Amino acid sequence: MWQVTEDDLAPIAIGAGILGTGGGGNPYIGQLRARQAIRKYGPVTVLSPEELPENAKVVCVGGIGAPTVGIEKIRDIQSYHAFRAIEDYTGERATALISNEIGGSNSVEPLIPAAMAGLPVVDADGMGRAFPEFQMKTFFVYGVPCCPMAIADEKGNSVIIRETITPHWAERLARAATIQMGCVACYAVAPMSAEQVRRTAIPNTLTLARDLGRAVQQAHSEGGDPLEAILGLGACPGKVLFNGKVVDLDRRTTAGFARGTVTIDGMDSFAGERMVIDFQNENLIARRDGEIVCTVPDL
Repeated sequence: MWQVTEDDLAPIAIGAGILGTGGGGNPYIGQLRARQAIRKYGPVTVLSPEELPENAKVVCVGGIGAPTVGIEKIRDIQSYHAFRAIEDYTGERATALISNEIGGSNSVEPLIPAAMAGLPVVDADGMGRAFPEFQMKTFFVYGVPCCPMAIADEKGNSVIIRETITPHWAERLARAATIQMGCVACYAVAPMSAEQVRRTAIPNTLTLARDLGRAVQQAHSEGGDPLEAILGLGACPGKVLFNGKVVDLDRRTTAGFARGTVTIDGMDSFAGERMVIDFQNENLIARRDGEIVCTVPDL
C-alpha cells in the first residue's frame, strides 16, 4: 500500500509515456488533471490486488478516442460521471477503481474519480502497456464480463451499453458513441470481484510507471543516459533497436483512431538505415530497412 501525492504524478506520467508507446492519451495533460484533483481532494491510496478485501467491487475506468483529438479537446471529469453511471445502473457501489491500461494518460485517469470519491486505486491494469481497442484487455481475454459499460462525455451525455455478444462488439459500439461525442470520452465497466482482478489483471504496473519515471528523472539530473537508466532498472529488459531522427510523419484521424506512419533516419551506428513505424494510436510495427524488428506486445 502506498499513496499517490502530487510529487508522484510527474514520474508516473513519464513512465506511462514509455509504457504507452505513443498511445493512451497525452500523459502530461493527464498529469495536470490528476494534480488538480489530488490538490483539491487529497492523495489517493494504492492497493495491490492482494490487499483488496474479498468483497471488493472494482470498477475499471479509462479514456477512449483519438489521442490527437485529446490534445486539443481536454477531458474534464468524464471518468467520474462514467463510473457513477455504472454504479447507478448496476446498483453496486465501487470500493476501488482500476486503470484500463497503464499507458499514457490512462495510467492516471482512475486517480481523478478516485480522489473525488475517496476511493483507492488498484496497482494493476488490463494491458501492461497501451493497446488501441477495448477488447484487448486481459480482463476480457480471461472471460470477465465487459458489460454493462457506461460512456460519458464532457457535455453531460452518458450512454449505457447493457449487453454485447463479444467484447469486440462492445468496442465497436463504444467507439461509435465516442465519435458522436467528439472522438474523446471516458468509460467505466461493471464492477469486478477481487478474485477476478487477481486472476486477470497485470499487477504492479502503477508502481512500475512511477519507478521508470524516477529512473529517467535521476538520469537527467545526473547527466546520464535515460535509456540506460530504463534498461538498468531490471523491470523492463530490452535492447536498442534503432537510434535516429524523425524525418516524416503521416498521421490521420479515422474511425476514432489516430493512424499513420512515422519515418526515422538512422544516426551514429545506424547511419544510412531507415526505420518506419506503423501506429494506430499506439506504435504497432517497426520495420528497419523493410525488415520487421518489433511488433506488439513488445514496447
